[in-house]
Amino acid sequence: MTALTGDAARIGGGGDLAAAVRKARGRLVPFLILMYTMAFLDRSNVGFAKQAFQADTGIGDAAFAFGAGLFFVGYAILEVPSNLILHRIGARRWLCRIMVTWGIVAAAMMFAQGELSFYVLRVLLGMAEAGFFPGVILFVTYWFPRAERGRILGMFYFGYPLSLMFGSPVSGLLLALDGSLGLHGWQWMYLVEGLCASAVGVFAFFVLTDRPEQAAWLGAGERAAVARQIAHEETTKVGHGPASLKAAFTDPRMLHFVLIYFLIQVGSYGVAFYLPTQVSALLGVKVGPLVGFVSAIPWAVALLAMAVWPHWAVTSGRERGFGALSVLAIAVGLVIAVSAPPFWAVAALCITTAGIASAQPIFWTFPTNYLGGVAAAGGIAAINSVGNLGGFLAPNLRVWAESTFGAPSASLYALAVSAVIGSALILLLPRSATPARSAT
Repeated sequence: MTALTGDAARIGGGGDLAAAVRKARGRLVPFLILMYTMAFLDRSNVGFAKQAFQADTGIGDAAFAFGAGLFFVGYAILEVPSNLILHRIGARRWLCRIMVTWGIVAAAMMFAQGELSFYVLRVLLGMAEAGFFPGVILFVTYWFPRAERGRILGMFYFGYPLSLMFGSPVSGLLLALDGSLGLHGWQWMYLVEGLCASAVGVFAFFVLTDRPEQAAWLGAGERAAVARQIAHEETTKVGHGPASLKAAFTDPRMLHFVLIYFLIQVGSYGVAFYLPTQVSALLGVKVGPLVGFVSAIPWAVALLAMAVWPHWAVTSGRERGFGALSVLAIAVGLVIAVSAPPFWAVAALCITTAGIASAQPIFWTFPTNYLGGVAAAGGIAAINSVGNLGGFLAPNLRVWAESTFGAPSASLYALAVSAVIGSALILLLPRSATPARSAT
């Protein structure tokens, strides 16, 4: 058999198929990255608001941690039904609706005045955003063949570090507007960043296309080639894995996927929510522009790791090993950061963020290569919704560890332990959870 090279090798063919994938990558992926950048910024900017918000409202650490985590409760409630609706009516309309709604609720966070209003708005924000992330993951399976998917997911995840790399300085600058027009700095931050998300949502309606068959910007041969390849892979997945919602939800591999993703999210949000506060303590200054710029450094490193590591994982066929190393890096960086001086502590946090950012796109190659059809719509949403409850546990785990052991370092050790367990679980994934690559 003649070896294929370049894009043709990755997607199992050349000509129209390679051209269609190349065009879809150029049109859809940059916008998906922008959407995820806004999504993650609106869910994690609560970490930047923490100091000023608590000072202005009197909310304590435990209440703040509880409220920050409540986002994921609201998120989990509507995740599966949201993805099933997207599967039925299409990603273009549904992702537009999600973004506009969550942007409005994110902007409304400026009206939080105490614990109750903070709790309610965080739950509503989670409910508004529910279905966005698994919806995009599902959308990617409609457009990109299996051999290209790891690369695409890695590119999509650029939105995660980008939101913190660029969002950190922007959030810091918006906080510096404290007092302008009678608003607190944290109110400016919520208002501006929320409305920007809604604006991006409106544009999504005109940029996205539900399926390759509907893409007027592809040639007829290109539309047919990519649709045929996706249909072939869907048939293969249904033959190897669950084909219905009931089968997906009762498959033991689903629990395995959920546990891994849950533990990754514990480390991810345990770092994202508290990185500005941690950098503030290392530098001995209040959260503001300087902390924002320094906090961006680990996420810049994460972006570099994400650009190459997931792609290497898929092309090598060793996703489990690469994924396990990524999750283990989260733990290693956190342990080093506990006692290192400021410069080396920031360097260690770069290792942690690189692990967080590269582990997640690799993880999603496991369920997306295993689940097809309606099982994929419901299964991906279920994994994301239950797994994301790790984001609820993370801030509360940090508060519990610090209060129980009487030292801030205890919270980092707790996050590190969860990452070590997650790394081991990836290695224990059965090879049958990811069907063998097609030779065609």
